[in-house]
Amino acid sequence: MGVQRLVVACGVLALCLALAGATNPGFVVRITQAGLDYAHQQAITFLEKELAQLKLPDISGDFRIRAVGKVRYEISRLDLQSFRLPYSRISLVPNVGLQVSISNAFAEVDGNWRVKVLFIRDHGSFDLKVDNVYIKINLKLGSDASGKPTIDTSDCSTSISSVRVHFSGRLGWLYNLFHNAIESRFRKILESKVCDSVARSVRGELQTYLRTLPVTARIDDRVGIDYSLVAPPTATTQSLDTDLKGEFFSLAQRSAVPFPPLPLAFPPDHDRMVYFGASCYFFNTAAFAYHAAGALVFDITGAMIPKGIEFHLNTTTFSAFIPQLDKIYPEMPMKFRLSAPSAPLLNIGPEGLSLKPVVDIQAYAILPNASLVPLFLLNVTSNVSAMIDVKSGHIVGSLKMGRMKFSLKHSDVGPFQVRPLQSIMNLVASSILLPRLNARLDEGFPLPLPDRIQLSNILVRFHQNFLLLGADVHFQPQGWR
Repeated sequence: MGVQRLVVACGVLALCLALAGATNPGFVVRITQAGLDYAHQQAITFLEKELAQLKLPDISGDFRIRAVGKVRYEISRLDLQSFRLPYSRISLVPNVGLQVSISNAFAEVDGNWRVKVLFIRDHGSFDLKVDNVYIKINLKLGSDASGKPTIDTSDCSTSISSVRVHFSGRLGWLYNLFHNAIESRFRKILESKVCDSVARSVRGELQTYLRTLPVTARIDDRVGIDYSLVAPPTATTQSLDTDLKGEFFSLAQRSAVPFPPLPLAFPPDHDRMVYFGASCYFFNTAAFAYHAAGALVFDITGAMIPKGIEFHLNTTTFSAFIPQLDKIYPEMPMKFRLSAPSAPLLNIGPEGLSLKPVVDIQAYAILPNASLVPLFLLNVTSNVSAMIDVKSGHIVGSLKMGRMKFSLKHSDVGPFQVRPLQSIMNLVASSILLPRLNARLDEGFPLPLPDRIQLSNILVRFHQNFLLLGADVHFQPQGWR
């Protein structure tokens, strides 16, 4: 009985440790069958070129033929004229990886032959045709210690059904007597060389290309994004899913995020080649990182007021609402310093993306010697909605502010009513603050894309706790590198 309890306790402990070690992703990339088919087309085009450059070794040997005797032969300067892969497909193998099946491939080879029979020597050329080549490649996907994706061949097999060789020259008829043996040697050499070339291409070219997928992306001089894989890619019956950390961080000093990522309930959409799931966690770590980096502080001065707006940021203007202001600091320019006491948290639901930031506005008078004198401190809240799009491989956005609510937190110039200030502060927010925020958001944040990938046919959908982006893919080839 004690042993059973011990076993149960160990099992519960193992389960708890497994659950504690599980990490929800902040960002998910899903490649559908359509996306895999497109990638497969690009890879097959490249593989055809690689196979056509196979270097085949010289072949030599001897045979004994009745009534002729010992025949010594050499086959050299084998030149692979072409290697065509007309039929192929890529399949998802759930919980394993990918499988590429190639059928009815064919190739053509020519070269030179040399023969010695008794005291007779001769040479000539030959043509070799290879038909019904079948290649099966299993690809294993993983991740390395830095969080970059890895790919390798877990298995490769090649079978060739038909090899036909024809020799020309004065003694070509002699070669044709034992062509079966020579064709068999060709078959073994080609079958071995094909899988060697596949493995070399996957480990070299394809793996090198995958490493162009950024693990970290620098956004500006303060913040970056961590796109490292939190687990190896997972193959399902319909897609290849990759879980990424999806976390913004301060470049100056990275600190732990005080909230965990929530699970993403990815919908079964497969109309696009690729889907990106950006969770609330992804966006909220951006706010956290910028706040930690001291970037959520914004100064507004009179020089920033757009032309055409009849408003001057000075004590004379504000004395209409705070009469004592012009008496204490007559005709002095003013300055607003906006700051967020805490990182604003964003919500995503089926209705869209929204947040309710809390902002402190500290007003200063600017003295003739350029020193600042505090006047009053306002607290502002507002409902803000966001529009999201994708442009040039970046998530871009724009904000729309609702009505702002003000309260007075502190005054250095005596009590006053805040409500009359609302129209002026709305003007400041709409004409100065919002355009500058939207200009920054229009620069966007990069999506995790490898080199030379362009997105089109963009789809934007909002789900509970995450944003879903769908797109088709176009690859601009320049070789894999």
